Amino acid sequence: MKSYSIFEFAEQCLHSDSIQQKLDLTATAAGLWQEGQFECDFEKPPKPISATRFSKRPELVDPRELPRRSMASNEGRIALLHAVAHIEFYAIHLAWDIIYRFQNMPQRFYGDWLGVATEEAKHFSLIRKRLRELNSDYGLLPAHRGLWEVAEDTDHDLLARLALVPRYMEARGLDVTPRMIEKLRGVGDYSSAQILVTIVNDEVGHVLIGSRWFHTVCAQRKLDPEQTYFDLLNEFLRGTIRGPFNHGFRKRAGFSDAEIQRLEALGKTPSTSNPK
Repeated sequence: MKSYSIFEFAEQCLHSDSIQQKLDLTATAAGLWQEGQFECDFEKPPKPISATRFSKRPELVDPRELPRRSMASNEGRIALLHAVAHIEFYAIHLAWDIIYRFQNMPQRFYGDWLGVATEEAKHFSLIRKRLRELNSDYGLLPAHRGLWEVAEDTDHDLLARLALVPRYMEARGLDVTPRMIEKLRGVGDYSSAQILVTIVNDEVGHVLIGSRWFHTVCAQRKLDPEQTYFDLLNEFLRGTIRGPFNHGFRKRAGFSDAEIQRLEALGKTPSTSNPK
């Protein structure tokens, strides 16, 4: 049976500017992994993160330039869904980059993050299909690259990447998505709301994977995980912690009560509830 390199697949996905090729490569990789046809042996150093390529659209702007629209309008719902599609599209790259950039990890590490990449691709495809149903598409509205800037800031250290991407940026999705779901239901867009329910429940698992590997790496380096987490947040975010915090989702995603309490003290905002 022929074997393939997980790192070669990661490189192809990250360095293509074709959306469809990225989706196809991710789907093919998921099938090959299930068939046990991947090798995860270290081969060559990864290219700099600056070599990563994205699709030519959407136009990337400063977050402050993105228009705010009411979800009561069709345009407002499209804007929200486009923003979510952009996050999910970048999340595919984040999962592949953690595979590509941090080699010499146990095989389970690569299987976990390939599984995340596969689900992020599913999420992107679901949102894109919904956008097309609303006579729009991904790339027709501007977006920003905030998630990828965090990836660039943490390309040198796996522990920082785990703390800042799954355990901070992606965990924010667990906090804010329930409110989006409520708003979509409130204006009668149950199709879009149900897609977000699927996404947020999958994202709990993604953040949990981040939490597990964060604790594993802390144990390897003989570091206290809670203190290390907050030290890294302080180093990279300089004290800018945003709430509210969804207790239920965060606990399922591997956050301790002590961590959530410290986050709330820093964010000074109330907690949120889970959608049904």
